[in-house]
Amino acid sequence: MFDRGLRGDIADRFVKEGPEAALARIRALKEIYGDRLYLEMNRPGIHEWEKINQFLQEASETTGAPLVCANDVFYMTPDDQVAQEVLICIGSNKTLSDESRFRQGTSEFYLKSPEQMHQLFADVPEALQNTLVIADRCDLTFKMKDEKGKAIYHLPSFPLTEGTSLKEDIEILSLKGLEQRFLEADQRGEPILESERGVYYDRLKFELSVIDRMGFNGYFLIVQDFINWAKAQGIPVGPGRGSGAGSIVAYSLRITDLDPVPYNLLFERFLNPERISMPDFDIDFCQDRRPEVIQYVTQKYGEASVSQIITYGKLQARAAIKDVGRVLGLSFAEVDAVTKLIPEKLGIHLKEAIELEPRLREMIDLNPQIATLIDLALRVEGLVRHAGIHAAGVVIADGELVQHAPLYRGAEGENVVQYDMKHAEKIGLIKFDFLGLKTLTHIARALTLIEKNRGLKITTQDISLNDPGIYEIMTRGDTLGIFQFEGDGITQAIRQIKPTSFGDITAINALYRPGPMAIIPDFAKRKNGEISIEYPFPELEEILKETYGHIVYQEQVMGIASKIAGYSLGEADMLRRAMGKKIKEEMDQHRTRFLDGARKNNFDPKKV
Repeated sequence: MFDRGLRGDIADRFVKEGPEAALARIRALKEIYGDRLYLEMNRPGIHEWEKINQFLQEASETTGAPLVCANDVFYMTPDDQVAQEVLICIGSNKTLSDESRFRQGTSEFYLKSPEQMHQLFADVPEALQNTLVIADRCDLTFKMKDEKGKAIYHLPSFPLTEGTSLKEDIEILSLKGLEQRFLEADQRGEPILESERGVYYDRLKFELSVIDRMGFNGYFLIVQDFINWAKAQGIPVGPGRGSGAGSIVAYSLRITDLDPVPYNLLFERFLNPERISMPDFDIDFCQDRRPEVIQYVTQKYGEASVSQIITYGKLQARAAIKDVGRVLGLSFAEVDAVTKLIPEKLGIHLKEAIELEPRLREMIDLNPQIATLIDLALRVEGLVRHAGIHAAGVVIADGELVQHAPLYRGAEGENVVQYDMKHAEKIGLIKFDFLGLKTLTHIARALTLIEKNRGLKITTQDISLNDPGIYEIMTRGDTLGIFQFEGDGITQAIRQIKPTSFGDITAINALYRPGPMAIIPDFAKRKNGEISIEYPFPELEEILKETYGHIVYQEQVMGIASKIAGYSLGEADMLRRAMGKKIKEEMDQHRTRFLDGARKNNFDPKKV
C-alpha cells in the first residue's frame, strides 16, 4: 500500500493533526500491511509538500517503512494544465476568473519522464528504486479466454433441482413450458394442430442443443427465473422484443410471449451456432416496479455479485463550446453565434467543423476571445464530462464483483461497475437488461380500472392478435398512447396502409424509419390491391409474401441468402450482421460468396 497525494491518509493527518498523529497512523498501517507499506513523496512545487516530505523521510527512518517517489498525473503535458482547470470549472460550475474556484496551484501534475523524475528525486535514490520494486510486485492480468481459446464468462451459478444438471433442468422446464403453451392456445380457441406440433418439438430440440454447446444453459435459466418471479408478483413484464423473440426455448420458458413460428422469426439471429457471442435479452419491466426485480436478483445472488453499469457522458463539439464559453465568462450571444456555425452533421468534431465552415475560421482569426474559446474547446472535446448509470444494464457475476472490476457507489448507494458496457462484456461480465417501460405501467393501470369499473378481469394474454377491432381502431388513426405508433407521421402511414393483421403492424413499425420510409407508398398500394405484387424471383414468394414482395426484415435477408445462395442460417446471420453494421470488408467477402452460391443454384446473375 502507498498513499495518494495531499488527500492521502498520512499527508492529510500530518496537515490536520500534526506529526505525532501521522506517525501513529504509519505504525498502525505497518502492522496491517507489513513490508507492503510505502510512504509516498511528491514534489509538485506546492509549499505543503516540503514539510510533508521532510516528515516522511524522518518517519521512514523511524518506522522502517520505505519511501517511494510519485507525481500525481491529471494531464499529459504542462500545456494541458489550463484545460484541466477548465474541466474543474465545468464540473464545479465556476468561471476561470472566480477567486473561490479550486486551484491546483501548479502545472507540475503531468506525466513526467523517467529522466525528469530522476532529476527531481536525485537526493533520495531509494525512493526512485522502489517505483520499480512496486511495479515488479504488481501482477494483474485479465484472463478472457481459457486454454482452448474459448471466451470466459463470469456467469453466476443457478441453483439446480437436486440431482439434476443445468442441461437437464432447462430441457425439463422447456418441454413442460411448450406443452403448457399448446394448452393455452387451445383455451384461446387458436389451437396448434397435432400435425404442426412436430415443427415446435424439432426446433426446441435444435435450440437446446445449440444453447448447451455454447454453454448458455445457466444464462437462460437465470433470465427465466427472475422474469417468472416478477410475473408471479404481479409485476408487468414485456412480451419480449429484439432477436430474443426468435427463440422457441425463450417462448417455452416464458422469457418471451410471442410464438416465433408463425412469424418466421429465426433463432440463428439471436444465437448463431457458427459465431459464439453472448445472448442478450431486452427485457421490459413496469417502470414503477423495476427496482423490485433488481432487488430480487441482488438477494438471490448476493449484493457483492450484483451491480449496475457506468456510462460516461463525453463533451461533444457544441457542448464543449457552450461549457468552455461559460467558464470563460462569455455572454450567451457570443457563444451562441459560434455554436450556430457548427454544421448539422451527426457526430461532427470541432476540427472538421472549422474545415467545413469558413465563417468559423474567420471568427477565430479576427477575435482573440473566440480563438481562446475554440482552442480550449478543442482540448476538452471528447473528454468525460460526467458519469451516470446505464438505464437498463445490470451485471450479475460469479462471486464478488471486486475480483473482476472496480466499483463505485451510485447516488442512492447502488453498486456500479466502473467499466462501461462494452468493456465490462470484454472481461466476461454478463449484462442483463432490466428496462423500465412506462407503457407497461399504463397498461397495468388500465387493466386495474377495467376490473374496478366493469367487473371484468383480463390480462394482455387474453387479447387475441386476430381481433379485427384492434386494426379498425388503428386504421382510423386512433393511435394516441400506443407505444411507438402515436406520432403524426407514423399515424399517417397507418391510415395509408390500413393494417388488417399483426403482420401489417410489425411491417409499419419496421418501415417507419429513415430510408425504408420511401417504400411505404408502394407497400400500401400492394397491400390494398391497387398494384400487383412482384417478387425478384418466384422462389422468394414464401419469404416475402407477408410483406407484399418487399424486403423489410433482417430475417428475410437471412432467408433470401439461404434460398438464393445456399447460405446456412448461421452464415446468413453473418451477412445480416455485416449489413447492419455496414462493415465494408465483410460485405465485399459476402458479395463474392453470394454471387458464387447463386450461380451454383442457377439464378439469373443480373437479378442476383
